[in-house]
Amino acid sequence: MTSVRLFSILGSLTLGFACGSIPFGFLAGRLRGIDVRKHGSGNIGFTNVYRVIGPGWAIPVLILDMAKGLLPTAFAPALGLTPAFVGLGAVLGHVFTPWLRFKGGKGVATTIGVSAFLCLRSLAAGIGVYTIALLVSGFVSLSSIIFGIVLAPFTAFFYHGDISLLIFASVVGLLMILRHMTNIKRLAHGTEPRFGLWLKIFGKKHER
Repeated sequence: MTSVRLFSILGSLTLGFACGSIPFGFLAGRLRGIDVRKHGSGNIGFTNVYRVIGPGWAIPVLILDMAKGLLPTAFAPALGLTPAFVGLGAVLGHVFTPWLRFKGGKGVATTIGVSAFLCLRSLAAGIGVYTIALLVSGFVSLSSIIFGIVLAPFTAFFYHGDISLLIFASVVGLLMILRHMTNIKRLAHGTEPRFGLWLKIFGKKHER
């Protein structure tokens, strides 16, 4: 690997990390006078923000978390940077935000934002699987884990030969699984809460 290529990769990761590190879920909670890390699952992502301060705050957080992955990735070519590594940096910045002692979110929304630009076909297939899993189970965590598992295979299928895309999909997929380890334990013990909107549609009798 040439020094120019290495510099491009490091620059791409750095820009993405800086953009992805903005903790919108935490900031939304602060605007309401609440530290979302001390409520619910303690996560700063859409699902916990939805549970703690409601959909009126959670939906903007979801959009912003996607945008902080999509926008720097989309502008990467104009800056002479590598989109896949900018996108990877954005997800890493969200998961390991330095503003919260490197304890950020789980990376799902930011991954969706990045993938919307990088690999739309594999994203669409992954979202399809995610939606089916959510409708059947009601667990956002389980659906996100499944999404993380299938993203790389779908990317390899639709974009075979693009190594940078496969690296991105593989790393973020693994990150999603690792960041859901506490959810996996709760799922195994039957204590994982189902998504509130799913319960409203299908009834509280399904809640464990």
